[in-house]
Amino acid sequence: MMAIYHKVSQLCSQITTEEYSTSFSSAIRLLHQDLRKPIYNIYGFVRLADEIVDTFHEHDKERLLVKFKRDTYEAIEDKISLNPVLHSFQMTVNEFNISHDLIEAFFKSMEMDLNKQAYDEQGYENYIYGSAEVVGLMCLYVFCEGDKAMYEKLKPSAQSLGAAFQKVNFLRDVKADYQSLNRTYFPGVDFNSFTNESKAAIEADIAKDFEHAYEGIMQLPWKARFGVYVAYKYYLSLFKKIRKTQPAKILESRIRIPNYYKAYIVVRAGVKNQLNLI
Repeated sequence: MMAIYHKVSQLCSQITTEEYSTSFSSAIRLLHQDLRKPIYNIYGFVRLADEIVDTFHEHDKERLLVKFKRDTYEAIEDKISLNPVLHSFQMTVNEFNISHDLIEAFFKSMEMDLNKQAYDEQGYENYIYGSAEVVGLMCLYVFCEGDKAMYEKLKPSAQSLGAAFQKVNFLRDVKADYQSLNRTYFPGVDFNSFTNESKAAIEADIAKDFEHAYEGIMQLPWKARFGVYVAYKYYLSLFKKIRKTQPAKILESRIRIPNYYKAYIVVRAGVKNQLNLI
């Protein structure tokens, strides 16, 4: 029965999300149950593409990405795939009529990761859009459940949230990106002499993204608002911790938020939600 294959495929995407990101998976569990599976499906797809360009160093990554891209579009067109993660993704794309332009932009950023080692301002903006903002927009399609007017209204804030998350990831992962993958995302920044001034300029840009994103979160449909708010608070807490960390320390280790503090964030957000403050 197809229902069993649909279920197994969606479980694969859920497991992928839970294994790779405890923060996102816990936030997804706080969404209304109608929204959880589609968001798992999107994250599972994104995660596999990321793994190709970031992890599979002993394989021909370019060939794998080309094949994954081709398989993705075939799955969407055929409405089936023997890759369960792609099958669950196509279910979500077709159900919510997610724009293929977003998928294409995402793949362009993944392709940039195969070869690009440093970015100018335009390249940086293009990469952020394709790797992060479009993921936020895919999720927004799900959150709006077909309401096109709401989607257009919240689109800029969703892009800002995706951008904020990605830029925080860049700061958190500087050690791995720069030292292991030889990538420099922030334009004009020399990590051989990473100064407080350079770090502060990056952080000011991220703070603007968070501020703009918050405005949109407060206007999300109730089914999505609490889960997205918690994800926002997770990353905002990580950002605040990074802000307090010296540049040299960021280059030495990956900054994390401990699990007990993540639990505190959920409890505090839950109280605010009960008081209708979210």
